[in-house]
This record gives sequence, structure tokens and C-alpha cells, in this order.
Amino acid sequence: MEFLSLVYVVPALYICFLIWKLYDQKRDQECYILDYQCYKPTQDRMLGTEFCGKVITRTQNLGLNEYKFLLKAIVSCGIGEQTYAPRNVFEGREASPTLKDGISEMEEFFDDSIAKLLSRSGICPSEIDVLVVNIAMLSVLPSLSSRIINRYKMRHDVKVYNLTAMGCSASLISLDIVKNIFKSQRNKLALLVTSESLCPNWYTGNDKSMILANCLFRSGGCAVLLTNKRSLKNRSILKLKCLVRTHHGARDDSYTCCTQKEDEQGRLGIHLGKTLPKAATRAFVDNLRVISPKILPTKEILRFLFVTLLKKLKKTSGGTKSTKSPLNFKTGVDHFCLHTGGKAVIDGIGMSLDLSEYDLEPARMTLHRFGNTSASSLWYVLGYMEAKKRLKKGDRVFMISFGAGFKCNSCLWEVMKDVGDANVWEDCIDNYPPKSLVNPFMEKYGWVNEVEDPNNYELPDFLK
Repeated sequence: MEFLSLVYVVPALYICFLIWKLYDQKRDQECYILDYQCYKPTQDRMLGTEFCGKVITRTQNLGLNEYKFLLKAIVSCGIGEQTYAPRNVFEGREASPTLKDGISEMEEFFDDSIAKLLSRSGICPSEIDVLVVNIAMLSVLPSLSSRIINRYKMRHDVKVYNLTAMGCSASLISLDIVKNIFKSQRNKLALLVTSESLCPNWYTGNDKSMILANCLFRSGGCAVLLTNKRSLKNRSILKLKCLVRTHHGARDDSYTCCTQKEDEQGRLGIHLGKTLPKAATRAFVDNLRVISPKILPTKEILRFLFVTLLKKLKKTSGGTKSTKSPLNFKTGVDHFCLHTGGKAVIDGIGMSLDLSEYDLEPARMTLHRFGNTSASSLWYVLGYMEAKKRLKKGDRVFMISFGAGFKCNSCLWEVMKDVGDANVWEDCIDNYPPKSLVNPFMEKYGWVNEVEDPNNYELPDFLK
């Protein structure tokens, strides 16, 4: 009888041990954010209305038609007067940048944000096990990651990943690298550094599809400290639940809708094609198709299947097609952290997901205050939510970003504790949202639209 008991008990105990071991391993594979620090350049780099006009008029290749186009773009893009530009723009050298300009721009960000992040978190640079750096438009030798290692004297065995040309969606690509490392290695600390170098990338030509980038992109960046250490779980602010990446590079129209190229006169710039909205929508839909079952409750998925069936029946009987998603993402998401690619991007996502103005407010305010800071923009949006004390323990935050390629990446975070650090919003959060997001560009430069003769008009004194 005792022997038979052993025959049953021993395998049962072994199975329990295996289950416990798998559970224990999974706990060491989690990805937590300990802290993050967005970058706010100094006040002398702030772009006011009058200065923007001077920058535009000193671009000699622009004519009246280009002025009118830029005015319309700036007025409608949702960007305010307090965004930041590189120093070479203020020195009047945007058309002739040097390698030193680009490196200095990045080092100023490194020295500010990384230093603040490590100091506030109490983490020593030598404790960092993984460093992931993504700067899309600047590749130098030694790499930017090597410059960070040298500046902060990190360990010789730190694992380094230096990404370029990943575009505005690079933050979540970098996060995916960290997440996969955490799956196989325990007790690690990772530093994710994300920004964009604007110094070498000012377009000096008159191709409308390329001068638009000058209006949208602004200086910024963010440093994020991540870990899978179980001992640091109670100090963390966010926990990664899932991440999905979608890449449509195999489609020619998606691949070519956002590219760096030379215009007919050989001037380098970023081309934003007319197929961009369609490519973004297609990538967005495919991404949602994969991530929706991971983040929405079963009840909502079943409701979606039922609604889809009804729509098919209506379609056969001549029903109208809706642009809204039949899924209610608010059943599984509390906050939406959207890429600030422009007002049209935010409006488009809001319409697709049927989001309220409250849901879109963080992205709109970030675009207005900081502009499109490329891959780092998501963290400014997150910072706005935190500064407004919206993030409570147990809340779920959905991040969505787009990038050249064409890519759409998204992820879901769980808030680990109530947070309320104002970060870079500290000096202005009480002024947001403002009563109006209308910028003064039309009031200041609206006279351009009334000029009929491109060869006979005079600039105001403040632009000369």
C-alpha cells in the first residue's frame, strides 16, 4: 500500500514542482519600467511665431506658393509656440550643418536626461546590464551608444544595441529588444535611450512633400530605465503586458510613402507621400487585429464576432460601411498613449477607435507643447497623463506608434502604483489644456494668402 502511495505521490509532487518552476521563471521574465525622464531643451531653443517666420524666409528656394502651403500646414498641424529646435537653426546654419552639430545635439540630451534618470532612481551606471539606443537620422563613429558608455563609464560587458533608421516607431522596437532579453536573462537592468537628431536633416528645397517635415518635427528625447528584477517590482511604475509589431515593408506603396531621398536638385530631405494615410491605416488595422485578442476581455471579443456577422448580413442587403472599429477598446484599456505624428494622425486614430476628447487630450497637448519628437513622443504623452494624475494602480495604458518602413507598433502597460510625477510638464501642466489650441501663425502671416503677384510683394519689417 505504501509503495502504491509512493507511485502516485512522487509523480504528483514532481508535476507540482515543474508547474512551480515554470511560474517562478515567468515571474523573472516580466518587464517593468522603474522610471523615465523626458528631455526639455533650454529656453533659448524655443521656437516662437516670429522666429519661425524668419527661418522660413531665409530658405532661399521658397516662393510665394511654398509660403502659402507652409502657412496652411503650420496652422492646421496642431503645434504651438513652445516647441524646440536644434542650436544650428538659431545660429542660422540649418542649411549647412556639421557632424559636430548632430553629435552636440545628442550629447546635450544624454547629459541632461540620462543623468537625471540615474540620479533620481539611485541606479549607478555600472549597474546597467543592457543599453539600447535608437536615433534614426544620425549614424556616427564611434556609435552614439559608445558615447553614452564612455560618458557614464559603464561596464565592459554591457550588452549594447544601437538602432538607426527605425523612424518614429523605434521606441517600441527598442522595448521589444529589451523584453526578449529579459525572457532569457534574470535580474537585469536596461537603459533605453530614444531621440532624433534634427541638426543634419533640415530640408532646404521647395518640394512640398519634403518641406512638410520641417513643420512637424521638433527636438526631444527620453531615457527609460527597465528591469526584470523581482526585488525591484515594488519600485516599478509600469508593467509590460504585451507588445505587437506590424511591418508592411513588402508593400511597395507602404515602403515608399515615407523615405529619405534627394529632390530633383539633389537636396536631401524626408519625403512624405500621398499614400501615407492609406499605408498607416492598413498597418494600424493589421496591428489591431493581432493585439485585440490579447488586451480585450472575452465578452468584448464575442460581441465583436456577433456585430461582424450582422455587418456582413447588412452588406449583402446594401448597408453602409462605417470607418469606426466595431471593437470597444475601452473595455480593456483605460488610457490611450498615441503617437503625436500630427493633428490628422491623432484625429484619425480617435475616429477609428471611437475615442473621446478626454482620451485624445494627452496626445493633442503633447503635440501642441513639444511637437512631433519622433520616437520619444509616446513618453511625453505618458508624462502628461502622469502629471495630470490620471494613472492609478491597475489602470491599463495602450501605446500606439507609426514609423517609416511602413510600421505600426503597439503595446499595453499595467500601472503598478498611483503615479503623479510632472516630469518635463512641471512648469506648464497647470496651463493645460488651454482654452484654445489656435496658434497665432495665421494672424501673423495671413497676409500671404492675399498676395496675388508672386513677383511683386514685400515682406514685413520683422521678417527682413
